[in-house]
Amino acid sequence: MPVHRTGSCLCRSVSYEVTGDLDAIDACHCSMCAKTSGNYAAMARCASADVKILNDETLRWYRSSDTSERGFCARCGGNLFWRNVGGNETYVTAGTLDPPTGLKIKAHIFATSKSDYYDITDGLPQKHEW
Repeated sequence: MPVHRTGSCLCRSVSYEVTGDLDAIDACHCSMCAKTSGNYAAMARCASADVKILNDETLRWYRSSDTSERGFCARCGGNLFWRNVGGNETYVTAGTLDPPTGLKIKAHIFATSKSDYYDITDGLPQKHEW
């Protein structure tokens, strides 16, 4: 049974709800996620149709590559979403979800792209790409 979850950016100018299932978290260590989050990005995948934006006052979308875009708050800079352009899935940044999330990290993706200031030592799977 899907769990209803809510979330927002730091200043709450962007808020949302997810009414469908959220997958376990992927920790993405790619350089683009590091640049937008300041570290790796912990994200949970869901159907785009299950994400309802409740307040989009400062929500902006940045086309970070030819195929993907990132949703963020133009006021506080909160990194909220990642999605493929034209796709039907959205990744929600786990830190923007209101607790309790009930989620756990399932794997590390783009692990070979991680920065040199930390190690991945939790024993979870480490993938070179997706």
